[in-house]
Amino acid sequence: MSGSIERTDNERKVLVELVGGPADLPQAQRRLHIDADRAQQKIKIKYYGGYQHFEPSDEAGGNAGQSSRTFRWTGFTKIAE
Repeated sequence: MSGSIERTDNERKVLVELVGGPADLPQAQRRLHIDADRAQQKIKIKYYGGYQHFEPSDEAGGNAGQSSRTFRWTGFTKIAE
C-alpha cells in the first residue's frame, strides 16, 4: 500500500488526498489522516445535505516530500430524511 504511515497513539495513520467532486469542497477537507484500515475502503464526506463518495485509486500523491494515498470522487448521495 502506498501512503505515508504515521504512528499516533499506537494507531497507524495514512495521509489521504481526495480528488474530484465539487469544486468548492474546501482544501482542508481534501487532505485527511485516517486509520490505515479505512484507507482500503470508500470514504464518505458529509457536504451540503448529502455525502460525497470517494474510492481508493492506485495513484500515489503527495507534495513537499510527503506521500499520500489518492482517492477519486465517484458520486454523491442525498441524506435520507
